[in-house]
Amino acid sequence: MAAISVTACEPADTNSSGKNPVATTAPARTTSGPANDPSDPSDPKDAGVVSKAVLNFVGMGLQSAQDTAQQNGFYVLKSHDALGRDRMQAFDRNWKVCSQNIAAGRTVSTDTTLDFGTVKLEETCPAKDEKPPSAEGGKLPDFKGKSVMAARAALDSSTSFSVEDASPEARWVLVESNWMVCTQSPQAGTAINGQPVSVTAVKFGETCP
Repeated sequence: MAAISVTACEPADTNSSGKNPVATTAPARTTSGPANDPSDPSDPKDAGVVSKAVLNFVGMGLQSAQDTAQQNGFYVLKSHDALGRDRMQAFDRNWKVCSQNIAAGRTVSTDTTLDFGTVKLEETCPAKDEKPPSAEGGKLPDFKGKSVMAARAALDSSTSFSVEDASPEARWVLVESNWMVCTQSPQAGTAINGQPVSVTAVKFGETCP
């Protein structure tokens, strides 16, 4: 009987959403007065929405970028996986900013959402954000080269979805964001009508057979 090796799980750094909203309100204040005194001008929320120039966050660690944005008055923050693998930035200090949705130097209101495209610290930023596959239009997208997690997330949650190791090792696919799709059935472009979808995959960094 062939031995089956189990892929070790990494920390819970993945999520089907691929987006990581952070604090959308001002941090808690320390004051000798009432905790929610609406007349206290020191509360950033009481200052009202103003217009400010957006800083350049590219190259910063994600946690540092978030802290700096909040210090500058921007509290509506999001982040996403710039490699299109649909990973969640669960540990912000392990990620760095590759792109931002609002160009540096542009003046916008401080209630504008800032969205950072990110990769892990050891990874190289892509030339532009890679978009996860989408089933818009009612047809199966091309999953080849995408993460298994992103492929699954592109389909309705009711879709029967199966994945197998494309190599002869018959490994278990446990952390789907770490695996790249090699083949799919049905083929890309097939009309979606509730049919089961299956893919084969290898780990990122490996070559599809």
